[in-house]
Amino acid sequence: MTTIIDKTILVTGASSGIGEATVRELAAAGARLFIGARRTDRLAALADELGDNVAWRQLDVVDGDSFEGFVAAAEARFGRVDVLVNNAGVMPLSRLDALKRDEWKRMIDVNVHGVLNGIAAVLPRFTAQRSGHVVNVASVAAHMVAPTAAVYCGTKYAVWAITEGLRMEHDDIRTTIISPGVVATELGEDITVPEIAEGLKQWRQKSLTPDAIARAIAYAIAQPDGVDVSEIIVRPAGGAF
Repeated sequence: MTTIIDKTILVTGASSGIGEATVRELAAAGARLFIGARRTDRLAALADELGDNVAWRQLDVVDGDSFEGFVAAAEARFGRVDVLVNNAGVMPLSRLDALKRDEWKRMIDVNVHGVLNGIAAVLPRFTAQRSGHVVNVASVAAHMVAPTAAVYCGTKYAVWAITEGLRMEHDDIRTTIISPGVVATELGEDITVPEIAEGLKQWRQKSLTPDAIARAIAYAIAQPDGVDVSEIIVRPAGGAF
């Protein structure tokens, strides 16, 4: 993990789940962390626990100005930005014929526009310094479609395509897609259809813990500058997803 030491790494959705686990993993490896989410109480508690190399700012990934301010604040605090981990996401699953337009919009806004806002905020900086790394947390849903998950899968397919496009357009910028299978997190707690929410509980009977995904993210970041880990898919052993 020596190549993680002294890097400044930004993590979104850092208040719980994969984001929080990633902050803990990277802080232990010696990185400087600038972390963002909407729940500032959790960010503050995490930063207080982990010490001076972890700083925080409230972040709404859907708001481009919020993301730009987040990146600028990280640069002001630590001098530069080396890695962005786009982790924030939502998953209010439903059948298409439920016509939950507001939930569709929320998924597209957070899962797709949120990733694009992050890329837009760091890309000029990475281009100017001729280095940088964008890690986008997608899902096994980027490689499959399931009933009730059509829109969610669509957003994760989009993240996959955007990440691959960024890789092809910029030789000096590394990109990684992290595609987790079932993980025990808060993702999906916003499902408003009771039977689908219950089904998610059943799927999660065999699931990963967030630290498994955090280690995959750390592995990709820790590679030498000339090595691009394009995608890591992490599933629970023996699990369907």
